[in-house]
Amino acid sequence: MKYYDLRSDTITKPTEAMRKAMASAEVGDDVYREDPTTTRLEAMAAELTGKERGLFVSSGSMGNLISLYINGGRSNEVFTAANSHIIQHEIGSLSAIAGVLPISFDVPRGILNADIFIGKVKQGDYDMATTTLIEVENTIGGYCYPLENLEGIKDFASTHDLKVHMDGARIFNAQVATGIPVKTYANYADTITFCLSKGLGCPVGSVLCGDEAFINKALTIRKMLGGGMRQTGVLAAAGIYALENHVDRLADDHAHAKALADALAKGGWAEVDVEGVQTNIIFFRVPSLSSSEVVSQLAKQGILANSEGEMIRLVTNLDLHDEDITELCTRLEHFPLEVDA
Repeated sequence: MKYYDLRSDTITKPTEAMRKAMASAEVGDDVYREDPTTTRLEAMAAELTGKERGLFVSSGSMGNLISLYINGGRSNEVFTAANSHIIQHEIGSLSAIAGVLPISFDVPRGILNADIFIGKVKQGDYDMATTTLIEVENTIGGYCYPLENLEGIKDFASTHDLKVHMDGARIFNAQVATGIPVKTYANYADTITFCLSKGLGCPVGSVLCGDEAFINKALTIRKMLGGGMRQTGVLAAAGIYALENHVDRLADDHAHAKALADALAKGGWAEVDVEGVQTNIIFFRVPSLSSSEVVSQLAKQGILANSEGEMIRLVTNLDLHDEDITELCTRLEHFPLEVDA
């Protein structure tokens, strides 16, 4: 039986063309800022996001942490969604390392809006943490942020002298799904990070973007966190190749996700919000079973999935082709669910 890995889009392997680009990359010492391929990747990222500079970092978590460290700051507060990656999947680093107190908001699909912040900002009291930053995640759970929400959040932040950081791990999925350029999304944030190692298919890496002063500080914090790497051009070359060749093809992942969601709905054994599948992530639940039990049963049928609370998550990626999706749809539509009497 063939196994299909839908746990995440991070499990992809570099394509042969990407490997060739990596093998032929011109390199130097990036700690000395002498790696030409990394410099080129950072310039591309700055152009795509409309920011002054980019900085190659080892992961999206590191990129987020650097922004939280600089624009959040010790003993200060950051507003964020309760299901955001910085709270759920970054091991408390925002508090343990950046020293920032998260103030979380439980909002539908993790989409924040400016109205929920009214009356919540703390500034000027010596015995309270000061609110300094708002963090948004686009996409979040596969959902794309509405521009009107981002505009309202940025206006609110400007009024209250707050910074906005965008965790844009899958921002190119949002661009492909909505037709809204990454640069437009990024315009509503002071800093943004995006991942190369998810839907874009690179083996490692993210880019953090912001203005000149911010990136100068970020270089120091990256080094402090152990993120100063040497001949990074080998990795940056993969990022350049992905940005030039793998963005538009994200539409295939989105179409595949929609097909899988339709198959789940047709099967009748799972509850899935088909209309809510905007990009490459599908969430569903089985009322009669725990999510861990469902994940275990899926694995027996050759489908690897992850659970998040009571929900099961499937993520499509560039390693899955049309024929794979056809087979997966058949397995999901006719899934032999086992429920204890």
